[in-house]
Amino acid sequence: MDNYSYNSSFSINGRLLSKTAPTYFIADIASNHDGDIERAKELIFLAKAAGADAVKFQHFLAEKIVSDYGFRHLGKQAGHQSAWKKSVFEVFRDAECHREWNSTLAETAEKANIDFLTTPYDVPAVDGIDKYVPVYKIGSGDITWTEFISYVAKKNKPVLLATGASEISDVIRAVDSVLTYNKNLLLMQCNTNYTGNIENMKYVNLNVLKMYAVIYPDMLLGLSDHTPGHATVLGAITLGARAVEKHFTSDTRREGPDHAFSMDPVTWRDMVDRARELESAMGTGIKRVEENEQETVVLQQRCLIFFPDIKAGEQIGESDVEALRPAPRGAYRPFEKNIVLGRVLSCDMEQGQELYPKDLA
Repeated sequence: MDNYSYNSSFSINGRLLSKTAPTYFIADIASNHDGDIERAKELIFLAKAAGADAVKFQHFLAEKIVSDYGFRHLGKQAGHQSAWKKSVFEVFRDAECHREWNSTLAETAEKANIDFLTTPYDVPAVDGIDKYVPVYKIGSGDITWTEFISYVAKKNKPVLLATGASEISDVIRAVDSVLTYNKNLLLMQCNTNYTGNIENMKYVNLNVLKMYAVIYPDMLLGLSDHTPGHATVLGAITLGARAVEKHFTSDTRREGPDHAFSMDPVTWRDMVDRARELESAMGTGIKRVEENEQETVVLQQRCLIFFPDIKAGEQIGESDVEALRPAPRGAYRPFEKNIVLGRVLSCDMEQGQELYPKDLA
């Protein structure tokens, strides 16, 4: 690992990403457009309405991302691909985001007031989309393709790097490939099992974010997630993630490679709302009496009160005071008992009356 410098914050279309900024939510439409540009446009508006900050597509050509021969000779389709009714090559071909859509998708995102992003999977895709996007996402599957990572980094736009199905050595190598040319990097923990099975929760390994924070202090972190619900998202935010990517569709029952493990507008909105509540709850990390606890200090803390009555000039003994609620401001607290024992009163005190410094001679 080389000692490259990097920025602890950067902006996407004027939106600041930093350790203290709200989480940046990326709705990955991926192949959920189903080959229909009108559906793609509809999903952009639905994502915005559900609270997403960005919509992301995936720009690949089947022949530039998969080998038909290679997959056919694996023997059988495995993992999430085992449920596909077509060959891997055919599914990728059907899922292509047509490059003639680029300007229309970008214009639609602008109308919806949402950022337009993509994960490109080949050099021509990068060159063709560059004028439309403010940031690039590198998919986990390309983490060892350092030549391509460097090419993207040289575009001098922020890079979001996913790190699923990789070793730490792969991560460090890929990070170096970005930082050689580009200081704006956000590093994303990811688990690349796309079955949508609840059992995958035990493999998400959110604590990797802690490891990244040690290796790369102050680097922006994020989560690219494919598990059901949003428990992992809330955990990641708690651990410092400031960008979250999940797949997005209008209906998870639709047929296609990405719909089943995607979120829909209802679940997406719930995720964002809960995340904003969590962000509000995280606070500053400075322990103090909060603004909404000012009255509670009086109502629930204890102070020293007299029991029974005691006259001016008398010396305060152990049996003369008790610790009871409420505790008006300025009254002696129980931990200050040794300060008042043996002191002489300057005035008469009634049973139940609290003791203040002014009451001592």
